[in-house]
Amino acid sequence: MLQVRVRQHVNPLARRYQITPKPLEWGKIYSYPSQPLHLDIGCAKGKFALEMAQIETHWNFLGLEIREPLVINANHVRETLGLTNLHYLFCNVNTSIQSLLSSLPPGVLKWVSIQFPDPWFKHRHAKRRILQPELVKGLGECLAPGGVVFLQTDIHFLATEMCSRLSGNPCLIRENSDKWLSENPLPVRTEREIATQKKGQPVYRNLFYKIP
Repeated sequence: MLQVRVRQHVNPLARRYQITPKPLEWGKIYSYPSQPLHLDIGCAKGKFALEMAQIETHWNFLGLEIREPLVINANHVRETLGLTNLHYLFCNVNTSIQSLLSSLPPGVLKWVSIQFPDPWFKHRHAKRRILQPELVKGLGECLAPGGVVFLQTDIHFLATEMCSRLSGNPCLIRENSDKWLSENPLPVRTEREIATQKKGQPVYRNLFYKIP
């Protein structure tokens, strides 16, 4: 991946991030749009989705990121490698989730990952955190029956908050109601996960399933 300099924190409530992107033409993005889709929310530089797309060639991957320069660079890398099961989109997921996923073929969205999102520590910035009611509602509606939402972060209060919000959706069931997953169920780890584990610090993970 190329090195792209961007601001580490972007306020998702700013006016420029309230614009909803045009519906995607899935048949133009992917060679096989009916393949299962893995949605990686807050994909940053896109390295996780890039590696996953090369391992799981019978899946499609869509990375969503609010920092546009990262998306431009990630799509450039994807084009260079000729990957036809991977795409990145610049958007604010909370304002875009409904219009973005409503055009998907039924039952295609099988996996959603939200990994190490910006915690926005201050209480007055809580509305800037990525897992807002709009996103929870959208995932509950668009995720295929039996589909999975995977969460992980190294911030305990954020992990607890995200799990609480997803648990509030009656369509989603938490796999472990009283403990965190000890291992990542996916074959690729993010750069943040690797760095956190090298420091010997905990990672808080859990899975939610869409009721069949």
